[in-house]
Parts: sequence; C-alpha cells; structure tokens
Amino acid sequence: MANKSSKAPAKPDQSSRYVNVWDPLSSFRREFDRLFDDFTAVSGQRPGSILSAEPFGRSEFGLGQLPAVDIVEHDKDYQVTAELPGMGEKDIDVKFADGVLTIKGEKKEESEEQQKDYYRSERRFGAFQRSFSVPDGIDGDKIEANVKDGVLTVLLPKSSEAQKREKKIQIKKG
Repeated sequence: MANKSSKAPAKPDQSSRYVNVWDPLSSFRREFDRLFDDFTAVSGQRPGSILSAEPFGRSEFGLGQLPAVDIVEHDKDYQVTAELPGMGEKDIDVKFADGVLTIKGEKKEESEEQQKDYYRSERRFGAFQRSFSVPDGIDGDKIEANVKDGVLTVLLPKSSEAQKREKKIQIKKG
C-alpha cells in the first residue's frame, strides 16, 4: 500500500511575485547582448580574443570597418578627404557616375622573415567601398583626386551655374 503523508501545501515564495514584472532596461540589455552575440557569431570572433585584434588598427578594412572620411563644402567646390594609411594610387579606385562618388580600395600586405631557428610569414588584407550622393551642379569632367601620405583628397568643383544659385539671406532682428 502507498504511504500517505500529510504535508501542508507549499506557500508561494514572496520573491516569486516579482519575476513577471516588466523591466525595460533588462529587456534592452538582453536584446543588445543578443545582437552582439549574433555579430560575433557571423565574424567568427569572440570579444577580447586575440582573433579580434586589428593588425592594421583602423586602417585594416574588414567586416564592418570603413575609412574615416571628411566632406567639406567650399565656395567653388566640395572636398572629400579619406584616411587610407599605407595605401597608394594603385590601391585606390575613385569613380563618379549618376551623381554618386564611389571610393573603393584594397590593401594587401605580406611579410616573410626566415632566421636560423624560426620562420615567420604574415599576410594581411582588407577591402572597402564607400559611396556618396553628390549634390547637383558638380562639373564631373573636372573632378580631381590625389593621394599623399595615406590621405586621399577628391575635389568636386561646382559648375559656374551652381555657384551663382547660392544666395546669402540677410537675417533681420525681429
């Protein structure tokens, strides 16, 4: 026969009633962690691991990395400046079509060292592409680009009509 014991029913724990309370910060944190986990799963890297180190610093263009770019408007032109350390004119491609300026580049670096008791071989590479919509009134035939000391400068001259269209508006005290 089964032994019946008489136990009192369990009382709910006082802390258990707070389990279902909505906490927006905790929810945000879980979502943020999930996104970060998804990103690191795609890249195959764990945060803080030696695999996530960037051999070229900001200059290595890998997953999710783009070179720093400044865009400045002057009276007669627009100037686009991109930081591309270690890259020369043979590594960079600049195109202008249908009102879009595209800067594209690829960096490849190989080094090899052999001594009596060791051999070291390293290969690093990365590519990037950035495109910018350019305002109407650019004289596409006169666009110039040059690179010096790892800094690309692209000058987009405004057409004479575009320069005339701009009008300074006087502000009156009111």
